[in-house]
Amino acid sequence: MTDLTKAEEQVPERPADEGKGTHLGWALVLISVAQLMVVLDGTIVNIALPFIQTDLQIDQANLTWVVTGYALAFGSLLLLGGRLGDLYGRRKIFMIGLVIFGIASALGGLATNEPLLIAARALQGAGAALAAPAALALITTTFPAGPQRNRAFAVYAAMSGVGAAVGLLLGGWLTGIDDDLGWRLTLLINTPIGLATAFLAPRLLKESEARTGQLDVPGAVTGTLGLVGLVYGITRAGEDGWGDATTLASLGAGIALLVVFGFVESRVEHPLLPFRVFTNPTRAASFAAMFLAPAAMFAMFYFLGLYIQQVMGYSPLHAGVAFLPFCVGLVAAAGIGSSLVNRIDPRYLSGTGTLLAAAGLFGFSRLPYDETLRTFVEASYWSDVLPFIMLMSVGMGFTFVPLTLTAVHHLRADDSGIGSGVLNTMQQVGGALGLAILGTVANQIATDRAGDVTAIAGAAAQSGGEEAAKAATGVAMSQVFTEGATNAFLVGALMMLAASLVVWTLLRVKHTELATDGPEGAAVHV
Repeated sequence: MTDLTKAEEQVPERPADEGKGTHLGWALVLISVAQLMVVLDGTIVNIALPFIQTDLQIDQANLTWVVTGYALAFGSLLLLGGRLGDLYGRRKIFMIGLVIFGIASALGGLATNEPLLIAARALQGAGAALAAPAALALITTTFPAGPQRNRAFAVYAAMSGVGAAVGLLLGGWLTGIDDDLGWRLTLLINTPIGLATAFLAPRLLKESEARTGQLDVPGAVTGTLGLVGLVYGITRAGEDGWGDATTLASLGAGIALLVVFGFVESRVEHPLLPFRVFTNPTRAASFAAMFLAPAAMFAMFYFLGLYIQQVMGYSPLHAGVAFLPFCVGLVAAAGIGSSLVNRIDPRYLSGTGTLLAAAGLFGFSRLPYDETLRTFVEASYWSDVLPFIMLMSVGMGFTFVPLTLTAVHHLRADDSGIGSGVLNTMQQVGGALGLAILGTVANQIATDRAGDVTAIAGAAAQSGGEEAAKAATGVAMSQVFTEGATNAFLVGALMMLAASLVVWTLLRVKHTELATDGPEGAAVHV
């Protein structure tokens, strides 16, 4: 058996450009472009969905799979992608992932029917699952510990945070170019970027050493299928409710497979997910907080994006522009956070950030609406929306940077890829769970108020005819949606407070420790 004590004390991988000072800036640009691309693709097609539905004649029930097909493949394959990078070389897996992503984007952009488009989106997710954990691990092995790595992680965290907002903006702009071609451009734009990034990778990034060890096939099968079942069940719950038979069966099968996965991992010599990744309390707390925070943040994009378009009447492009302050605020906060983390313990930065984000979500829960559903009440962007977008952006900027650093800090060199995979998995599965829970909250309001909407429409029809009934129904539905969204935002605020509680009570690492490199215990040896 391997001597774990000696393994923990091994000398960490030497950063690719340590001592040279060359290529670090361009290497960070390359990694950031790749990360931005895989994150924004989760939302870039959202605004284009009505055009996709019309062009490919997709019914409403299947339309959601254009979005969830990507998230399902991405979230369920991340652990496998992280371990493949550890075993066979992170740059190699990074490049393979980008090539798959680029080819899948072309297939999706040229799709002529529903099955081909959904299959292409799933293939995109698989490519992203290979590239994303490798990208984060490449930062760890390319940049030396201390201020340089902190700044690199700040840029990476900013790309992760603004990607969803950039996706909405870019999707709105591309869709507006042409009603027929626009939605295809939201996918085709990835092909040249992905292939060019893969082409440049060998010139700017050093390959990590291939590791001796075998791929844990039983763990890969049970872990991947377990996550597929869990993510699929969560997604179904948001659409059909937690009591739906298919939802319960999927969740049950997913949980059972993950239990088997845990049993397998505790007994194989080279596990897909070494449990030692979770033994550090700081790292475990970081993973937990990064599960809860995106659960609330991604739901904000979903509900606020719909509110701005359906209630406030913004065009797709204007809706994307409305989220621009989030991008600006998050990038600025991430930059400030990367400097402060050299002097302030991560607990205080990310703890403050989660509290600010919770305050922003609570602000969204106060969006005005008429409880009688008879009067159209519209919020003001400048007073009811923008201040809380800024609170969220600053809060998430202060949250993501320290948690990204602490989640992968002091990992063994041969575990940095799987550690990155766990971190990305927490974000993706957390986002899916959050959206499913908050979607259920909002849908319950719609179900409870359905009788009121019908009564209002009937009264309007008697007094003013069909046109009056249609107008009254539109007003009532907009107010029902707002009521549901405000309840969802309130639950999201509670989720963010839970993340804050985890950070304040369990995140104990000091800022001075983030300037050291190598696995735990290595720093004490001369």
